[in-house]
Amino acid sequence: MLDLSHDDSILRLLEIVRSFRDKRDWSIYHKPKDLAISIAIEAAELLELFQWLSDEDIEQLKRSQKFISRVAEEIADILIYLLSLVDILGINLVEQVKRKIKANETKYPLEKFGGTKFKEWLLRKYL
Repeated sequence: MLDLSHDDSILRLLEIVRSFRDKRDWSIYHKPKDLAISIAIEAAELLELFQWLSDEDIEQLKRSQKFISRVAEEIADILIYLLSLVDILGINLVEQVKRKIKANETKYPLEKFGGTKFKEWLLRKYL
């Protein structure tokens, strides 16, 4: 599992993305709508890598460095656009993630949603 325990690692990535953008004077293109669209496009490209594959296929491909590299490229594209959007909107991403996890802990308590209980809840909800 990756060690992402340092909040400053996100800040450093933001600085790198901002520097790349600003050196090219691309901030003229970085409007919230356009960045949101770009995130969705890159997410679709990530989904395309998994389209039509079974869970067994994906387990096999997880051992392929070529496949993992393609997935990593799409994830990086998504993160770059996401950090750009966060930057221009002045959102503290670390703080927002912490707030959202806290809200989800309240919304999905372990006693009710832990393990297979969540799937059971979903089935009851729609059946």
